[in-house]
Amino acid sequence: MGRSLFDLSGRVAVVTGGTTGLGHAIALGLAEAGADVVPSSRRLDQVEKTAAEIEAQGRRSLRVTSDVTSRASLEALRDAVLKAFGKVDILINAAGITHKAPTLEVDEADWSRVIETNLTGTMRACQIFGSEMVKAGYGRIVNIASLTSFRGFYRVAAYSASKAAVASLTQVLAIELAHSGVNVNAIAPGVFPTPLNVSLIQGTPRGEELILRTPMGRFGEHHEIAGAAIFLASQAASFVTGEIVAVDGGFLASGVNQ
Repeated sequence: MGRSLFDLSGRVAVVTGGTTGLGHAIALGLAEAGADVVPSSRRLDQVEKTAAEIEAQGRRSLRVTSDVTSRASLEALRDAVLKAFGKVDILINAAGITHKAPTLEVDEADWSRVIETNLTGTMRACQIFGSEMVKAGYGRIVNIASLTSFRGFYRVAAYSASKAAVASLTQVLAIELAHSGVNVNAIAPGVFPTPLNVSLIQGTPRGEELILRTPMGRFGEHHEIAGAAIFLASQAASFVTGEIVAVDGGFLASGVNQ
């Protein structure tokens, strides 16, 4: 019985930002759990590579690019998925960017670009795919929050503000959709080296501090994010909504580590 709770066979998942970093790991994890998975991002070569990896697991996929800053591109993605599969059961919002600068000096264009992708892009995808889920009477939306949803990180104000807002958006949407059969949750990853942050944390004083503050004393490995996504996307999470699940090696729990 336990396995069936987490079995995603017959489910159709869309993963924005699903071709690199944590989105890629989640896309492959959902496929391993049985779902047909459509990983989408802006670069066709990465979409094709990830779709091929999903098909190699015996699952179905599509090769459709998208940009979360473009409503039309997300609508085209939705239409392609509905045409191919007839439904969307699971949405993972993993597209994100960051920008590091002193807050008093951050350029407004850079600020707006981060908010537009991380926050408004997530809201757009929730609207476009969530509306289909509500019509179907079933859905699982999983947003990607951050440790910065809860803690201030030096010189990444736009990113931190966007991710705090993603946590809030997750909770508001969860209560609005609570009677619709659509559950809305988020994952707050701890420190995982990804193309987005590797230059900030790999072999830097910032990276050393992050490891010091993580009780497990290490960075996360990409495959370690997939389990939380599978859980939140599955029948096992049928009574879980509005939660932000930290997968962080103990970071948020930490006060004194020794």
